[in-house]
Amino acid sequence: MDAQYTIVIADDHPLFRNALFQSVHMAISGANLLEADSLTSLLALLGKETDVDLLLLDLKMPGANGMSGLIQLRSQYPDLPIVVISASEEISVVRQVRRHGAFGFIPKSSDMRALISSLNQVLDGDPVFPEGLGEGNDELGELTERIAALTPQQYKVLGMLSDGLLNKQIAYDLHVSEATIKAHMTAIFRKLGVKNRTQAVILLQQMDL
Repeated sequence: MDAQYTIVIADDHPLFRNALFQSVHMAISGANLLEADSLTSLLALLGKETDVDLLLLDLKMPGANGMSGLIQLRSQYPDLPIVVISASEEISVVRQVRRHGAFGFIPKSSDMRALISSLNQVLDGDPVFPEGLGEGNDELGELTERIAALTPQQYKVLGMLSDGLLNKQIAYDLHVSEATIKAHMTAIFRKLGVKNRTQAVILLQQMDL
């Protein structure tokens, strides 16, 4: 592999981030490696770097819960290949990651050789997922598609809604009018197939977001 690749490693654990850094260097000689330790710092980094070839993402960083970080990144950067590297290796988690548009899933328990092989496979343009996933729960897949239909701003509003904020608080934090937030709410409820805030929050809890 030549040095043209720019790869972002997003993980809040310094030791694992350093180990991943070493593995990527072994897999891709001379790659330009960038690091982030939270969703906020990652979004700031991606806002400045226009030519990122691959994002290696930990699901559980500050600012992200469950699939929320992946969903937001997928919405804002639809063309960016994202490979999730996680200690949560349950099949249900891997299925959700795939449904939300990740290009691959690599367990944190992978040894160095398997990790390097997976990285090379991804950079060759081939997705990497554990075998035997199947299609999984149809109902969960349907919920995933509804969430994925939200715009980045709608998803942000939904997250603030699930934190218990009122319309006027959300409007203040996002520097928009209450009328704009109400319009977002209407669109969110329609896309999610719910009628009110309570149902929307319950749906998020079902998705473990």
